[in-house]
Amino acid sequence: MTESPTAAPLLVDGWRMSVGTLTAIPVRPPSRIDRRVAGLAMLLAPLATLPIAGIWLLGAFAARLLPAPTLFAVVVVALMVLSTRAMHVDGLADTADGLSASYDRERALVVMRTGDVGPSGAAAIALTLALQGSATATLFTAATFGLGTVLGLGLVAFVASRLSLAFACISGIPAARPGGLGATVAGSVSRSAAATSALLIAVFGALVAALGGGRWAAAGAVFVVLVAIVTTRLLVRRCVRRLGGITGDVLGAAIEISAAITLTAAAVVALVVPMLR
Repeated sequence: MTESPTAAPLLVDGWRMSVGTLTAIPVRPPSRIDRRVAGLAMLLAPLATLPIAGIWLLGAFAARLLPAPTLFAVVVVALMVLSTRAMHVDGLADTADGLSASYDRERALVVMRTGDVGPSGAAAIALTLALQGSATATLFTAATFGLGTVLGLGLVAFVASRLSLAFACISGIPAARPGGLGATVAGSVSRSAAATSALLIAVFGALVAALGGGRWAAAGAVFVVLVAIVTTRLLVRRCVRRLGGITGDVLGAAIEISAAITLTAAAVVALVVPMLR
């Protein structure tokens, strides 16, 4: 195709790529995939994965009705993994195995391509999902916060974890190898677009959290967004150093690690903010 796409097809293709790549929701494939579509797909990730966030919200609501927060937390984390066909967890395992396999770049990339889960990958999955589950259970039992604020903090944590894709694919980030998803999306998001997305999510989160938790809860929601950005940047910096850039596996790792850290940050906010009132 030689003609430039109009705005509507570009948006549709970006949405389809985002939903189809990041969730198990059936969707028609994009008519084309190029760097513009890929960059838009990464920016749309927080919106495209909102149906998965609904799983977390339903779990929080159910945990308030029945006294089994830990059980609901484990179920929620399991359903969230299934809703992505475990793609992100697989990327987390491959990234952990690759980073721990060797300081030789080519050897590390070979390990990541094999798909076998080694001890580092297994440990990364176990620890990350355990952290997600325990943080979720803590939020479910945050009795001093109203249900609305707990739901808001959980939603912000989830959305912020998907914001990690925009910052992992920000301009200047190279691909670790020429083929695959990483080569398509690496450097495809402008810094201004990533910053604007982060600002919108932070403002949204602050407004939602403030409704029931006041100004400290609003500040906590902004803190959660900042934690997601910092976590992603640290992971990407490590991968660029060791692997020469990012891969599709690194993107999956960024989502799962960011989810664990943002949910933990939200749980800390839920525990600390009542003391500041």
